[in-house]
Amino acid sequence: WRNSQGDPVANAPLWRALFALTDERRVQARWVRGHAGHPQNERADRLAGEALRAAAA
Repeated sequence: WRNSQGDPVANAPLWRALFALTDERRVQARWVRGHAGHPQNERADRLAGEALRAAAA
């Protein structure tokens, strides 16, 4: 996998794992401005922070 500049895609193993998990599911990804009060984005940010703190513990 390569990006538009021809460089290897960052985190390719994680992308492959994500695509494997979404093969059997209907999934949509949409860009939203971060920290703009979007409820799902705020929840995702909170969950990511919790996971980071749990991994560091």
